[in-house]
Amino acid sequence: MHEVFSIFLLSLLAMFNPTLLAAVTIMMLLPQPKKLISGYLLGAYLTSIGLGLAIAYTLHGDSGVESSKRTLSPLEDIVIGLILVIVGWVVLSGRATEMKARRRHRHEEKHGPAEQKESLPERLLGRGSARITFAVGALLSLPGASYLVALGKIAKLEWPAPTTALAVIIFCLIQQTLLEAPLVGFWVAPERTERAIVRFREWIATNAARTGGRVLLVLGLLLIIRGAAFLIFQ
Repeated sequence: MHEVFSIFLLSLLAMFNPTLLAAVTIMMLLPQPKKLISGYLLGAYLTSIGLGLAIAYTLHGDSGVESSKRTLSPLEDIVIGLILVIVGWVVLSGRATEMKARRRHRHEEKHGPAEQKESLPERLLGRGSARITFAVGALLSLPGASYLVALGKIAKLEWPAPTTALAVIIFCLIQQTLLEAPLVGFWVAPERTERAIVRFREWIATNAARTGGRVLLVLGLLLIIRGAAFLIFQ
C-alpha cells in the first residue's frame, strides 16, 4: 500500500510539470484552444503511455531506474528552478520592466519602432493545427524523473501484466490532468468554459508583467519541488 501511495504522489508531481504548465497557458491564450489542447493531449498519451508500458515491462530491479537517475539529475531541476525563481523575483520587482523599457527606448531612437515577433512556443502552438500540437505534445512528454521512478516502483510490484498496464495508464491519465480538465470543460459546459478563457485572457492582458513574474516563480518552485522529491523518493 505504501508503494501504491508513493506512485500516486509521483503522478501528482508529474502532473505539475513546468513544461506542461507553460504549454497549457500558451494554448489558452491562442485561438482554438480546444483543438490545440486535443492534439497536444493525444501526442502526450502516445509518448507517455507507449513508453510507460515498454519501460514497465522491461525494468528489472532498480538498475534501470538508477541509470535514469544518473542521466536525469534532480540537481539540474533544482538549479534551473532557483534561476527561474530569481528571474521571477526580478520581474515582479519591476527592475526587468524598467531595463526593458530603457532598451526599447534606445532602440527606437536609433532604428525606429521594432516589429513584434512571435516566440518559439507561439510559432509551434499557435498555427491552429492539431497535427503540430500532436507532435509537440509527443516530444515534450518524454520521460521525466518522477515518471521513471514511478515506473520502477510499478515494475517492482510484479503485478500481472493487465494490472501493470492499467497502473501505467492511470498514472499517465493523472499526469495529463492539466490538459484533460479544460477539455472536459469544453464538452460539459462549453459556454462557461469559453467565458472563463476570455476572462483569463483579459486578466493576462492587464497583468502581463506581474503574471509573467508569477509564472516564473511557480515554474521555478515546481522544478525545485520535483528535484527535491526525486531525491527523497529515490
